Amino acid sequence: MTGPNLRPGKVYRTEYFRRFDRNPTRFASKLVKRGELQQLRKGLYHAPRPSAFGAVPPTEAALLSAFFRGRPYLRTGPSVWNSLGLGTTGVEAVPLVYSTTQTGEVELGGRRFEFRRVSFPSRPALEYFVVDLLENTERAGVDRKTIQDALSRAVAAGRFDPERLITMAQRYGTRATEEVVEAAIQAEQEAA
Repeated sequence: MTGPNLRPGKVYRTEYFRRFDRNPTRFASKLVKRGELQQLRKGLYHAPRPSAFGAVPPTEAALLSAFFRGRPYLRTGPSVWNSLGLGTTGVEAVPLVYSTTQTGEVELGGRRFEFRRVSFPSRPALEYFVVDLLENTERAGVDRKTIQDALSRAVAAGRFDPERLITMAQRYGTRATEEVVEAAIQAEQEAA
């Protein structure tokens, strides 16, 4: 059996193996039996990268990219929100991923992900993630007032663009989120 030149660490979909065999599922199964691939779930395979401690699992980005077949997705959640410096310190048991195709919890390669089908920018600015945080305060474990006060200070320090914040809030937030953003910007302007 002539096989593909598999790149260690890469995640493959079954259809990739069509170029090697008329029955790509059977072909992938043979590669799994030979230890060249690991099946992550139906239709999704990983070429393991060896290490001193065993095979290195695929990266989150490799998993998501292969799962969504190149369609847009956005990784968000507490790990992203905490980096904004707005007072959140949430931990994340299940990563939150926005997609254009599906909603629900999915297991990929032994990891669980929560997918939400929502609208998001193709190149999100930091201001988008501020709005995203405000839309998910219950998941972040922080109240809107705490975020509003921290956001006002951050805008005053020049960390976020007020115009872009308002645009993102209008495009991707609820009216309640718009009000928090407007109040934070107004408080910053009054203090200046």
